[in-house]
Amino acid sequence: MHLIQFTADSGGRAVAATEGGVTGVINGATGVYQLALEAGRRGLDLRAVVIEKGLGASVDKAALAAEGRLLSPIDHPDLAHLHVTGTGLTHLGSASTRDAMHKSNQQAAEAPLTDSMKMFRMGLEGGKPASGAVGVQPEWFYKGNGYAVAAPGQPIPSPAFAKDAGEEPEIAGIYVIGDDGTPLRVGFALGNEFSDHVTERVNYLYLAHSKLRFCSFGPELRVGALPGNVSGMSRILRGGKVLWEKPFLSGEDNMSHTIANLEYHHFKYDLFRQPGDVHVHMFGTATLSFADGIKTEPGDVFEIEEAQFGLPLRNAVAWDQERPLAIRQL
Repeated sequence: MHLIQFTADSGGRAVAATEGGVTGVINGATGVYQLALEAGRRGLDLRAVVIEKGLGASVDKAALAAEGRLLSPIDHPDLAHLHVTGTGLTHLGSASTRDAMHKSNQQAAEAPLTDSMKMFRMGLEGGKPASGAVGVQPEWFYKGNGYAVAAPGQPIPSPAFAKDAGEEPEIAGIYVIGDDGTPLRVGFALGNEFSDHVTERVNYLYLAHSKLRFCSFGPELRVGALPGNVSGMSRILRGGKVLWEKPFLSGEDNMSHTIANLEYHHFKYDLFRQPGDVHVHMFGTATLSFADGIKTEPGDVFEIEEAQFGLPLRNAVAWDQERPLAIRQL
């Protein structure tokens, strides 16, 4: 089952479900967040709650996308209570891309094993522990809150001070924290983690700065477990023509960590188990246009697609105007 949120003809919000090739509006539903909380409180899975409510009028998802009416597949009434985070160096091809970004020719000769490669090897050796055991913790970063999320189809703005505006095609895990502090996994969605790779390349200690950018995820939320093999395509369109494209892989078959291990090392912090909060956690990638020398321009369009996740995720690149920053003494 896949879920979408969209702006209804009335101007209000609506939620639709797709199953068996049919997409219909969920009766009485205005948000996936509320559906997830209801499922948690009643001890049901999300699909069961949707089936119980039933589907009404059918909708055309592609038409909604073309009309710019799709919303992110989950949000929170208070945007500050939606947390966007992520993990890196989690995929089998990710180390080579990161290593090349962070290592000069001189470093390659003198110290071929960078910190990035050390972290990646730790994941290979301890990221998939036996069931019930705790594996090695991954690289982790904070990205922002609900104010840093661009809806599917809407431009992703890059700040005027940014050095780069590059896509990162990933899978995002979607979670709601239950009333008793239990993380409830709602499902998974396509994600564009969007980072400033030029800033990151200056020094890997700038990684935290490079990640404080907008992102996008969706447009569909896939309910249930993540497939073991996710094989999609990431591309950039310029003037309606393909400028760059490359396949990307995800799912545990292509990762050095299990999803359960990555979830544990995020939710082990009490901070991230506050009742009612929403978490969107990006699981990493090994595919970047930046690694192939691509520099995006305003108006370029990112397109990330994978058949198991329904509609592609599309967002244009935008750059904010420079604004003065003044600190006022009280």
